[in-house]
Amino acid sequence: MRAIVITRPGGPEVLSLAERPTPEPRAGEVLIAVKAFGLNRAELYFRSGAWGEVAEISGIECAGVIQTDPEGGFAPGQKVVALMGGMGRTRNGSYAEFVSVPRENVVAINTDLPWEELAALPESYATAWTCLVGNLQLASAQTLVIRGATSALGQAALNIANGLGVRTVATTRRAERAEMLYRLGAAHVLIGASKLAAEVRDIAPTGVDAVLDLIGTTSVLDSLAALRRGGRVCLAGFLGGGTPLDKFDPVFQMPSGVHLSTFASAFAFGTLEYPLGVIPFQDFADNVARGAYQARPARVFGFADIQAAHRLMETDAAGGKVVLRV
Repeated sequence: MRAIVITRPGGPEVLSLAERPTPEPRAGEVLIAVKAFGLNRAELYFRSGAWGEVAEISGIECAGVIQTDPEGGFAPGQKVVALMGGMGRTRNGSYAEFVSVPRENVVAINTDLPWEELAALPESYATAWTCLVGNLQLASAQTLVIRGATSALGQAALNIANGLGVRTVATTRRAERAEMLYRLGAAHVLIGASKLAAEVRDIAPTGVDAVLDLIGTTSVLDSLAALRRGGRVCLAGFLGGGTPLDKFDPVFQMPSGVHLSTFASAFAFGTLEYPLGVIPFQDFADNVARGAYQARPARVFGFADIQAAHRLMETDAAGGKVVLRV
């Protein structure tokens, strides 16, 4: 099979097309013929060597069809999406024509969406839904701030929040992207918003109900200060870098009565605590098909253009999900 391999740690130039044996699914696994896959920032860290030793073939998600299921639970040719389960990290991932995936990390989908559009959904929408419904426990008419809203995950959160009847405040560093965020349903757009706690008081004088912080540790203390009493922050991204907080002291650095949680999707999905069966993937696809979600990929590349796709992802200039066709 054709595969994209990491030849050595480094920049996009270390990704190379190669021939590799088609994997044989082991017990508890299914073999998927990959049709398209989304790119994720985790794969930049896999490729660069920042996260240590990883699989030769990267990729943490895909859309495709069942090639083989030794246990017979999935039918050959059935449309599926797959995500995580060690893909790209502890086992070869989806940057290939075929990938073998633990069956608990595979979900059947009934849809006529083009492969590129289906491939834009799994990781971003599963993560956004888990953060909003699980960690932040959002309810209709509450106010949510999404920091880093122009990212693929941020846009997924906007779509899902609007479907829940939540009022959304989106932040972005790029003024030219404000119009896009309003089109996605943001009630307010803040440019820069380096001091969120001060800027949101005109929108929510006593503080907001929740913040989905995709920037990381550089902004999380400011996000906590923007909350009302009882409000929640979920830290689920590191667009601003992954440096730990220096000498973090919750008693003196967190406001009283607020809640901070994190969600690390790469280590959670498919486990007993986070089964994929509770995530409404079919609803995601149906909402895209009927136009309720604006979820088309920002850019689509061919399989051989992986280096260009990674370069674009590194610049944060895509303005949404980058997808590759196989």
